[in-house]
Amino acid sequence: MAVRTVLRMGDPVLLQQAVKIEAFDTPQLHALIQDMQDTMGAMDGAGIAAPQIGESVQVVIFGVGKNPRYPDAEEVPYTVLINPVLTEFSEDMEDGWEGCLSVPGMRGIVPRHIKLRYQGFDQYGNAIDRTVSGFHARVVQHECDHLWGILYPMRIRDFRNFGFADVLFPGQQLPDE
Repeated sequence: MAVRTVLRMGDPVLLQQAVKIEAFDTPQLHALIQDMQDTMGAMDGAGIAAPQIGESVQVVIFGVGKNPRYPDAEEVPYTVLINPVLTEFSEDMEDGWEGCLSVPGMRGIVPRHIKLRYQGFDQYGNAIDRTVSGFHARVVQHECDHLWGILYPMRIRDFRNFGFADVLFPGQQLPDE
């Protein structure tokens, strides 16, 4: 399919609530997911949401294998998640560094729920229901935020922990996420 342009922070599409997918297993949905895969792969991302490529629908994809750009992260299985619902198990939060394809070159410390359940559907309409923690939970929360018009800088509590990656981490090659 195609590598699409990733919208950057400031684009109004990124601030909208995305609409739910009504029809599964359609050529249009499969084409969108392929474009998302191509774009995420070309940018070495851990995930991407449809609004990031200008499609304001509730579709995210994510997945991280053994990757030198995420040396301390556990593997996250490749997942297509449509119309997600997130349920936190507690108010317990953990701070962690995040970046984003829509906020290139920057990093910030973002609080996220440590453990959560996510439910939704794959592209064929099959139900997904997983309970996850750690990096997996962080990735899901980050990507799903895009569906609700939230970019990670909106969640930063202390802007002393937000800046350009090359300044914060000189000499390190970091993924944009």
